[in-house]
Amino acid sequence: MGWGSSYSGRVVELTDAVLAQRVAAGDANAFEHLVRRYSRELLGLAVRMLEDRAEAEDVVQDVLLTAWQRSAELSDPAALRAWLFQVARRRCLMVLRSRRSRRTELVAVLPERSTTLGESRHIDPQRAAEAGAGVRALGRALAGLPARQRDVWLLAEVAGLSSDEISVRIGAGESVVRGRLCRARTKLAGAMRSWR
Repeated sequence: MGWGSSYSGRVVELTDAVLAQRVAAGDANAFEHLVRRYSRELLGLAVRMLEDRAEAEDVVQDVLLTAWQRSAELSDPAALRAWLFQVARRRCLMVLRSRRSRRTELVAVLPERSTTLGESRHIDPQRAAEAGAGVRALGRALAGLPARQRDVWLLAEVAGLSSDEISVRIGAGESVVRGRLCRARTKLAGAMRSWR
């Protein structure tokens, strides 16, 4: 069964509200669609917050399990995406609190070059090293931000949430969110100036 409803020969993508309702009803195909739609974005947020890919993958698994088990509790099924990112952020914060006494290396996530069939994958070592150094520099710059600014920046830039969605999720006014985001962007721009 293809995902989306067919209307006059067109395929219409399922809204988050419909997807959440179907997952809540125990529809395994809908859950699979939810996983395809959001797992990559959730992993991106978790990797940036935790700087450890294995822990980030565990967080994403926990978030998806929560979605399967608790999506029926959503008061607004249309807010599925924002809810998933809120759950992911909370899980990441729990992981960070639990590992305060130990040090974890930053994971440099490098995009792989797409290839056609029969073409070998080749990443230029110098470019890979520069990209890795850039990711580590960004990780250090993010770590240097106050937690509230870092959280707002990650929710806006990585999770793609609007100021309004962020304000609802963190319980602060939209002007507070915009202020934190502006300060975070300014500090990061200064810290990353040498990488331009």
